[in-house]
Amino acid sequence: MFDIDPGQILLQYACLLFSLCFHEAAHAFMADRCGDPSARLMGRISMNPLAHIDPIGTVVMPLLMFVTHIPYLIGWAKPVPFNPRNLRDIRLDPVKIALAGPVSNLLLAVIGMVLLRGAVLVMGPDHILDSNIILDIAFTFIMMNIVLMVFNLLPIPPLDGHYVLHYFLPAGGQRVLEQIGPFGIIIVLVLVQKSGIIGVPVEYLLIGVQRFVFWV
Repeated sequence: MFDIDPGQILLQYACLLFSLCFHEAAHAFMADRCGDPSARLMGRISMNPLAHIDPIGTVVMPLLMFVTHIPYLIGWAKPVPFNPRNLRDIRLDPVKIALAGPVSNLLLAVIGMVLLRGAVLVMGPDHILDSNIILDIAFTFIMMNIVLMVFNLLPIPPLDGHYVLHYFLPAGGQRVLEQIGPFGIIIVLVLVQKSGIIGVPVEYLLIGVQRFVFWV
């Protein structure tokens, strides 16, 4: 029987949903800046969850993982489309659009860290440590964004990191990467489950967050 904490699940899901919407809106914003208005015209430069929700990736998978306490998180929103023919730089602009997502999560994590650090300086570390609600909200928000950043930087299609790898590969390597595409999600699931490819960097980054927040 699963030990379900509705409050904790609601907090985790709220942080995930906000972060995913910000991530996808950042993709859409960058695509528009690079010359392709497709996502903007579809209403994707928005924090409205209805513009971004994928029933499986944004609702079913995350909630299932929160309820079952699976020690890793897989979640996604509807991908932001862009038309390469509209881009000013057909090679580099897809990389900019892809990186806008993970960079947006990094920005949210840094904002969360700075606000929590400010609270520690104003209220004192002991008071913050006694305030479970503040710590819960702040660290869940920071952790969620760090996980999303690291996850999306994996150089496996359809994740954002594969656009970066694609840019640096020769033509032959690009073709191989494109052929991997249909199996990308399966490869990602296996990698996440069987290795520390996400857990290890996230753990070290969270240690850095704790040192920054509570450093006196």
